[in-house]
Amino acid sequence: MSLAKPVLVEKVGRVAHVELNRPEALNALNKEMLLELSKQLRTLSIDDEIDIVLLKGKGKAFSSGGDIKTMLTSSDENDFYAIMDSISEVALTLYSMPKLTICAIKGAAAGLGLSIALACDYSIAAEDAKIAMNFIGIALIPDGGSHFFLERRIGEVKAKELIWEGKVLNAVEAFEKNLIHEVSQDLESSVSDKVQQWLNSPIQAMVKTKKILADMSRPQLQKILELEKHGQLKMRQTEDHAEGIKAFVEKRRPNFQGK
Repeated sequence: MSLAKPVLVEKVGRVAHVELNRPEALNALNKEMLLELSKQLRTLSIDDEIDIVLLKGKGKAFSSGGDIKTMLTSSDENDFYAIMDSISEVALTLYSMPKLTICAIKGAAAGLGLSIALACDYSIAAEDAKIAMNFIGIALIPDGGSHFFLERRIGEVKAKELIWEGKVLNAVEAFEKNLIHEVSQDLESSVSDKVQQWLNSPIQAMVKTKKILADMSRPQLQKILELEKHGQLKMRQTEDHAEGIKAFVEKRRPNFQGK
């Protein structure tokens, strides 16, 4: 078992670098990582020395999504609720924390990984990034507030289309669909430029606008997170989900029956 911290935090001046740290699993989000990410974000949200939170992934990917191995080994309903509550806390904190948040995407931002990116104020993806809202591939629904974030970004009709198709998009396609804010040939440089632009801006005024909009919409996000949690529990009990997981492990196309 790895003893490495699942989330690394480094403070550089007024910027907190928050790095998902399971590179061997493409930063797949398991219970330990979600609990630690939630804890670190809550701590940073009340840190008066920090104005910007930069979220990124160690290794080749931002995050490949929820950890499939966890789904295979965990049948404990209490464990499920603990994970879903942590997911909700991460989404709510990122959306409403009195800091400006940036997500730097390299490699995969898929499933829950994309949900977390959508919760950030600004996202920059490398040219070769792969973006996917692909819960449908294992017969699940999006969580992490994705129904809320997608509906606000692209509208109900396009949100359903994106969720139901579950396609893997390249960075340009994701930008054209308004899922990310910027595509970069040099991710590190582009992120640095954006951070510096914001550091040279009246951040407190920007944060106040964020707070007003978040306070207005937070109840709806909380409601959707609850609906996602209960909906996800039902989906995990379906035959299609069991088939989706089995097909994933066996590296074949699933044979869904609508059950």
